[in-house]
Amino acid sequence: MAITTFDDARAAVRAGTSIDDAAAGLVASMTPEERLWCLDGDQPTWAGLGSLGSGGYHRSPFPAAQVERIGLDGVAFADGPRGCVIGNATAFPVSMARGATWDPDLEERIGDAIGRELRAAGANLTGAVCINVLRHPAWGRAQETYGEDPFLVGELGAALTRGLQGHVLACVKHFACNSMENARFTVDVTVDEVALHEVYLPHFKRIVDEGVASVMSAYNSVNGEWAGQSRALLTDVLRDEWGFEGFVISDWIFGMRDAATSVTAGLDVEMPYRMVRAQHLPDALERGDASWDDVDRSVRRIVATLLRFDEVLSAPASPRSILGAPEHRALAREAAARSVVLLRNESVDGTPVLPLDPSASVAVVGRLADRVNLGDGGSSDVWDLDCHTVLDGLRDAVGTVTHDDGSDPDRAASVAAGADVALVVVGYTFLDEGEYIGSTDPALTKLFPPADDPELVARFEAANAALAPTEQPERIGERPGGFSVGGDRTSLRLLDEDVALIRAVAAANPRTVVAIQAGSAVVMSEWAELVPGIVQPWYGGCQAGPGLADVLVGDVVPSARLPFSVPADESDLPPFDRDATSFTYDRWHGWWHLRRTGTAPAYPFGFGLSYTTFEVPGDDVAVEVASDGPVVVTGTVRNTGDRDGADVVQVYGRLPDTEAPERLLGFARVEVPAGGSVPFRVEVPVDRLATRDPAAHAWAAPKGTYVITVARHAADPAATERRIDLV
Repeated sequence: MAITTFDDARAAVRAGTSIDDAAAGLVASMTPEERLWCLDGDQPTWAGLGSLGSGGYHRSPFPAAQVERIGLDGVAFADGPRGCVIGNATAFPVSMARGATWDPDLEERIGDAIGRELRAAGANLTGAVCINVLRHPAWGRAQETYGEDPFLVGELGAALTRGLQGHVLACVKHFACNSMENARFTVDVTVDEVALHEVYLPHFKRIVDEGVASVMSAYNSVNGEWAGQSRALLTDVLRDEWGFEGFVISDWIFGMRDAATSVTAGLDVEMPYRMVRAQHLPDALERGDASWDDVDRSVRRIVATLLRFDEVLSAPASPRSILGAPEHRALAREAAARSVVLLRNESVDGTPVLPLDPSASVAVVGRLADRVNLGDGGSSDVWDLDCHTVLDGLRDAVGTVTHDDGSDPDRAASVAAGADVALVVVGYTFLDEGEYIGSTDPALTKLFPPADDPELVARFEAANAALAPTEQPERIGERPGGFSVGGDRTSLRLLDEDVALIRAVAAANPRTVVAIQAGSAVVMSEWAELVPGIVQPWYGGCQAGPGLADVLVGDVVPSARLPFSVPADESDLPPFDRDATSFTYDRWHGWWHLRRTGTAPAYPFGFGLSYTTFEVPGDDVAVEVASDGPVVVTGTVRNTGDRDGADVVQVYGRLPDTEAPERLLGFARVEVPAGGSVPFRVEVPVDRLATRDPAAHAWAAPKGTYVITVARHAADPAATERRIDLV
């Protein structure tokens, strides 16, 4: 049958034609202009930028590859690491907070909720799956990923992908080696093949294996080529080695530099505007710098992906009223509570400072205590209108609450002295860390077209006029001009005024608890010993206050674990230069770097306290290697306390090569009743122990003696070791 419309292609697939053949048939029927149209965003550059700067990012998705004549709906992109950015949707805790739950099942449920809201808002593609490894906690967008370990990051990202792709296409980003913010448009990252494949790519492969629909390239350069036009990344690794079948989009605006190079390298869609390719690709095709085969290949990938997900995308969308639905807010509160890491809980007068007695009087102190603090103000920002602060949460949870904004430490100390317990809320905001839109290389302006197509502008403005209204939250009006401020942190320590406030309140009230709002690690060596209680509730989303209160009063027993290491001092970490033009990434960062240098962290990777206590008896731990299957690790978790709770069992592996970093191989979150014991089982596919052979440009099968460690965190003194031999 002739395939001249998307409906024809859909029917052909249902009749038994392969998806690739149906896509090729449709592309063959398209005009040259239609095929070129599919290779970039559908919006005009200058008009689009004007809309972007006036809230357009939150009003409607960004379309691409929409060809009305053949019924090709294309894609409609909206972001979503912490919720749908279109409309007034539910703001979930940031990804790093959810990484602290070590709970893929919870993350999949969050993905399902975000996916439903995205579809209801008109999107069918989302960049919610941000999985760049946290190489250094100063990275401004640390909050948008899940942690410093590629295995943990990959498992949480795969779970989010599963949840999202019940409703929309998921796009994983930013591919690859993107973990510097201020220099993201200029830095060239040098990385050898072993570090690239063992540290900076395995989590991306995990998401590709999960069946993700799309990949977004990074802004930065890798080994001398911009990631958005790197054949080594986009074709040699992503497609030839991994077998990725979806389509690749660029990061926004400056995500690629050369029209022909990007097409031949394997970038399928320039987003979000008709910009570099619209100006230069036709001439490049005339010169032979790119071919129509390159063009058709990219268009086929887009069409084939839409056909593969046709059943999902053809299903009815939820009504727009699902944005901020009660069940999603309940899930946001669950996630906010489950993500709170209890770092310190010392006894005062013989009793741990936490949990609080609900009848206690509590002084809530600090500039952030009564502030909606959702984190980054850039592309991940969610315009949720129903957000609850820490002060809101405590007022609903305990008997008496007094509040002081902390601007005068002496006054705050006086308020704290009159309460049973003092809660000091400190940390950062979008002013301190987040996506950076600041000064860039002036040469980048040459990428912009001289003017927009007037007809395209007219269509764009008409579409904007027909959009459903989106209410801007009052808090947005407090921000400085520009899309975002943030950027990479200049220090890992709290602001001086926060430290002064902690010291003053701790001196006035011996039962002082500090709550840290931040996207990653905070060095706290100059004040941590002064207080008996420390929690890290992150940027906790719309239910940040109630979720934290649930933990503080003991309605939820803390079970979160750090998704990164907290150093005792900044000098304990590898170097970080936020203005670098070139930088080398190796295999050593985070808990691996600390282990290699013999440096004790303030709080190790995987660490977190509870209101109960656990042990993993060494005598119960067994490690077996199936002849044709995984390494199976089994044992028992005992709850040795008087509260029900959940522990996270972590399985690490030490390789025969003593110069190779140890690896997190698996984990299991285990719910255990008070005084009870629950078995655990962690299956580790043997290929997780493989190493990269740079000479063969391939993986070397595991061989030799491996040390398998079962622990409750990366520095657990009670860890149990077992040796296995692989031949």
